[in-house]
Amino acid sequence: MDWRYTIRLPNGMRETDNIAAPTIELARQRLEARGGEILEVKKAPKEFYISDLIPGATGVTTRDVVIFSRQFSTMIDAGLPLVMCIDILGSQAENPMFGRVLKRIKARVEEGASLSEAMAEHPAIFDKLYSSLVLAGETGGVLDVVMQRLAEYMEKADSLKSKIKSAMMDPAITVVVAVGAVVLMMTMVLPAFKSMFSDFGGTLPLLTRKVMALSDWMVANLLTLFLGGVAIWIVWALIRRSKKGHYITDKIFLYLPVFGSLIRKTAVAGFTRTLGTMLQSGVSIIDALDICSESASNDVVAEAIEATRTQISEGRAMVEPLLDSGVFPPMVCSMIAVGEQSGALDVMLTKIADFYDDEVDSAVDGLTSMIEPFLMVFLGGTIGTLVIAMYLPIFDIINQVG
Repeated sequence: MDWRYTIRLPNGMRETDNIAAPTIELARQRLEARGGEILEVKKAPKEFYISDLIPGATGVTTRDVVIFSRQFSTMIDAGLPLVMCIDILGSQAENPMFGRVLKRIKARVEEGASLSEAMAEHPAIFDKLYSSLVLAGETGGVLDVVMQRLAEYMEKADSLKSKIKSAMMDPAITVVVAVGAVVLMMTMVLPAFKSMFSDFGGTLPLLTRKVMALSDWMVANLLTLFLGGVAIWIVWALIRRSKKGHYITDKIFLYLPVFGSLIRKTAVAGFTRTLGTMLQSGVSIIDALDICSESASNDVVAEAIEATRTQISEGRAMVEPLLDSGVFPPMVCSMIAVGEQSGALDVMLTKIADFYDDEVDSAVDGLTSMIEPFLMVFLGGTIGTLVIAMYLPIFDIINQVG
């Protein structure tokens, strides 16, 4: 429970903040131990979190956690006490929501919980991978090293996601703007031209008549088209929400032309980097594979990893079930086999992840260079056809007047 206190420090300054303690008596004892005169201690008002309004939202970014991990690693390496590190970082956090979370973690550690247990209570910020690695660092006495590895892992993983998102953003924006322009022309501009052409009389060119007919149909069915689009989106969301539907669509994604290769390479890079980081930090391969399965972005990949974990626990080598799954490329399986035989599996996994990060970069660049010309031709042809259809009757009128 949190208590709101006000104390007068030995230097005469007042300090008002929250302190966590099971009872108000224990809160007073902790404040007395700090020195100073206690002026007031009362139950703190309930703090607001963005997750209270939006389930799953935290308001904490990957950058916040990366900065915390690096600073925490440096402070632990310098010999500062654990609670003091969390207290300093919580009070200096740029993101106030993250600062409040760190204060809660500090309070739980003061109550006797381990750092990994306290972090595991905030899974939306510190996922199972993070808390498991922190546990391994606590157990092995290498928490500073583990936090540094976590920061590097999160930076590389976030960089990979950002590259893919940024590469897809430009084509997506282009499509949205172009579709909006076409709809605007078909529903507002062309009907205005139609009334103008009807005043001149005569027969309109065939292309203009066809475009006008399409415009009339769109205007008459605009609400139906909108509701149809919403219905398709809802059906898709329901399919992705169901376990079977999510698995089937994930399997389809893996075998899509062009995009399937990118998804597969991204999954391989994520799996090998996660597993390599955990093995380097001292997590057992069974536990590491379990976490990799839970954190996989594709259900088919997650199923292959889970099958690998099950068969490893039965005594088989890691490479055999990975190869049998058909999800991981033979080259990856061969490199993992070499890593297993040489006793340097963690190092080999990191090299595979670095290689596939570069592969994803190349695939994204190739996909972007292929999509952009196609979009330009398609959108230019569509809008050009509409413009020509509008101006053909005007040219006919000018010729007749001439």
